[in-house]
Amino acid sequence: MTERYLPLYRKYRPQTFKDLIGQENIVKALTNAINLNKISHAYLLCGPRGTGKTTTARIIAKSLNCTQGPTLEPCGECPSCKDIANSTPIDVIEIDAASNRKVEDARNILEKIQFVPVNGRYKIYIIDEVHMLTTEAFNTLLKTLEEPPENVIFILATTEPHKVLDTIISRCQRFDFRRITTEDIVARLKYISEQENIKITEEALFTIARSSAGGMRDSLALLDQISVLDADKEITSDDVNEMLGRLSFETLFDLSNAITNADTQKAITLLDSVYNKGNEPFQIITNLIQYYRNLLVVKNCADRKIAAELTQLSEAHILQQKEQSQNLESEQILYIIERLSFYSKEIKDTTNRYLWLELCVIELASNVKFSSYSQLIERIERLEAGAPVQSAPVFAAAAPKPVTAAVPPAYTEPVTQPVQEAVKKEEQIHPTSVVEQVSSSTEEQQATVSQTVQSEPQPAAAPQAVQTAAGGDIATVWGGILQNITSIPSRMFFYNLSRPVELTPEGITIGFDKEIFVKQAQDNAKNAPLKKAAMAYFGVADINIHIKLIDANDMAQAATKPAIAKLERKPSAASNENSFAQKEEAEESVALITKNQTPSSKAADNNSEQEQTTTDNQNNIPINVSDRSRMVMELFNGKLIN
Repeated sequence: MTERYLPLYRKYRPQTFKDLIGQENIVKALTNAINLNKISHAYLLCGPRGTGKTTTARIIAKSLNCTQGPTLEPCGECPSCKDIANSTPIDVIEIDAASNRKVEDARNILEKIQFVPVNGRYKIYIIDEVHMLTTEAFNTLLKTLEEPPENVIFILATTEPHKVLDTIISRCQRFDFRRITTEDIVARLKYISEQENIKITEEALFTIARSSAGGMRDSLALLDQISVLDADKEITSDDVNEMLGRLSFETLFDLSNAITNADTQKAITLLDSVYNKGNEPFQIITNLIQYYRNLLVVKNCADRKIAAELTQLSEAHILQQKEQSQNLESEQILYIIERLSFYSKEIKDTTNRYLWLELCVIELASNVKFSSYSQLIERIERLEAGAPVQSAPVFAAAAPKPVTAAVPPAYTEPVTQPVQEAVKKEEQIHPTSVVEQVSSSTEEQQATVSQTVQSEPQPAAAPQAVQTAAGGDIATVWGGILQNITSIPSRMFFYNLSRPVELTPEGITIGFDKEIFVKQAQDNAKNAPLKKAAMAYFGVADINIHIKLIDANDMAQAATKPAIAKLERKPSAASNENSFAQKEEAEESVALITKNQTPSSKAADNNSEQEQTTTDNQNNIPINVSDRSRMVMELFNGKLIN
């Protein structure tokens, strides 16, 4: 009769302490306890699955009950050793706490605990997954666990020690098993592969080790499964990934490159190819999240050894990710991970999962190009230094599109708040007194002073003046609220998809034309930033947010999209005082100029004022301004900075 096949994780289960992998500290403590005859009455073994808890418990039992024991090297030939190896011992009782968790089961243990061992020196109770016991069962064992009979030893094993009662933990010697390192797992797999004549590459062994999350049993089970693929062909990493349903590193690398380079066509083509191979959308997006997580770690770790330990990647893959990470900043990678996490939640709850996966990849790959933070800081520093600013190089990255909508007809302010602040900052760096302006050119400086007065930010009206939804200022109010939303994805979501219905300090009502957008808006990730922005705009401690579904006609009648890049936030009291002071100073300068002018020069000034009101139709910039001010306005007037 053919002998039954024995799985690798059972066939190569460690039989002595020296065979245990990756738990050197625990092995040292237990071997010293046996050598010194300081054997505890109760042990608690904690740690992740597949790290050797139950195996260690059996080795302890074998070492104590061996006929040559207590010994660190059981003979393996005596009846006690053979029974433990075959899982049929008499004096070693293994109990599954998941199926024997009631108080009656605990009482059954107490009844049998009084009998002496049959073959060995000790009667050993191994209770696996002990955290599954009920509180009543724990309390039943409490007194016996503290003072058991002389020949009884308890060994408790659990993957969740936080669920075990503190009174139980305090009566045991606790040992915490750590996850086995990838190198140790690979070394063990290589040894077993040689013993079993399994042809497999070292890269494939690394792939198996990384997929097991530090568990030796999972690694051996996967090696056993993949060993039957093809006896004549060497097993590669691609074979392992295909069996696991995972994407290879090369596929993820190409897909992320397409996203980074804004190559939407290549991205969706790669995605279609991966999907047609049988990979599930949720698994694909999970692999992408893990890939960008590794990319973030590699970018922020200068030491390759540390990066390899944290990511479990090979040296060659780390070098590839290191080169790729140079084209992205940490903030951009974090944004990509955030969007992938959002879509992973959506994919779980939808029936058409591949559609949402396509939307995710298209959104990430088709986002508008924008400058990195370091480039923007560099341009601002050059601007403050007075050097001419050129267009900085840009690259594709996952970022929200800047707002480019037209200014509402009711809004006639020619210069936006960011432009005003930039102009004032530039003027502070290169100050020019009013007296010097008068001496250089009376006509030009009067126009400049008048432009300064006009461009000063005016005090914001009280919220009560623009609180009704029916008023003509609803677009202005809505734009101001959107400006206060600090989360860029949330701001773009409400700007592109919603319409304000009613805006008051007591509550705001926002409408959407689709139920799915209403559901997303009610989520705390979107609702909280909107509520915080509305509270800041109206200056109230709390405000009610109402999200409703409105039809297409209501959407058409609702207020148009505001140009949030051209709307001012309410200035603080300090800024208002500075603005009034600067305005009064400017008016005094104008009066001084007017007093010293001749009638002919006054007439020329009137013509200059009329010319000053004329603006550039294309860029909405006043004509009679300095070249430096014009450069600042062109740079910040909604073109590059949102």
